[in-house]
Amino acid sequence: MTRYVHTNIVAKDAEKLIAFYKSVLGLQSIHQTRDLRGAWLDKLTGLKAAHITGEHLLLPGYGENGPTLEIFQYDEFAEDISRKINRPGFAHIAFETDDVEKTLNALLRAGGSAVGETISTVYSDGRTLTVVYARDPEGNSIELQSWRQP
Repeated sequence: MTRYVHTNIVAKDAEKLIAFYKSVLGLQSIHQTRDLRGAWLDKLTGLKAAHITGEHLLLPGYGENGPTLEIFQYDEFAEDISRKINRPGFAHIAFETDDVEKTLNALLRAGGSAVGETISTVYSDGRTLTVVYARDPEGNSIELQSWRQP
């Protein structure tokens, strides 16, 4: 059996990013905070004297055992790399919302930024997708979407 468990974001300021995801996108604390260090962590990460702090947040729309967003902060950071929307690898985390524009405005007020324009397009089955790409305050990509039935 395989089961999806969590996605991890490495933050520059975990407390600030945790507050952003809770206030803007409705993630909930499940009181799974972490303060990790030791030889086992060094072996796992391939780093020397690694130290991680952070928290798991329950993703909205799931029960209490649903997947989480894990936001961690290391004491030391690697050199910053480009976060362009089309770079290979994980691209974004997506959230469905009742009102894309309202959620985008809350994201912007909380220190996030827009990537492109909000668009609406009709799929062949008649459903309308309204969607926009944005970034959290640390530059991680977020997709905000809503679907409307015909």
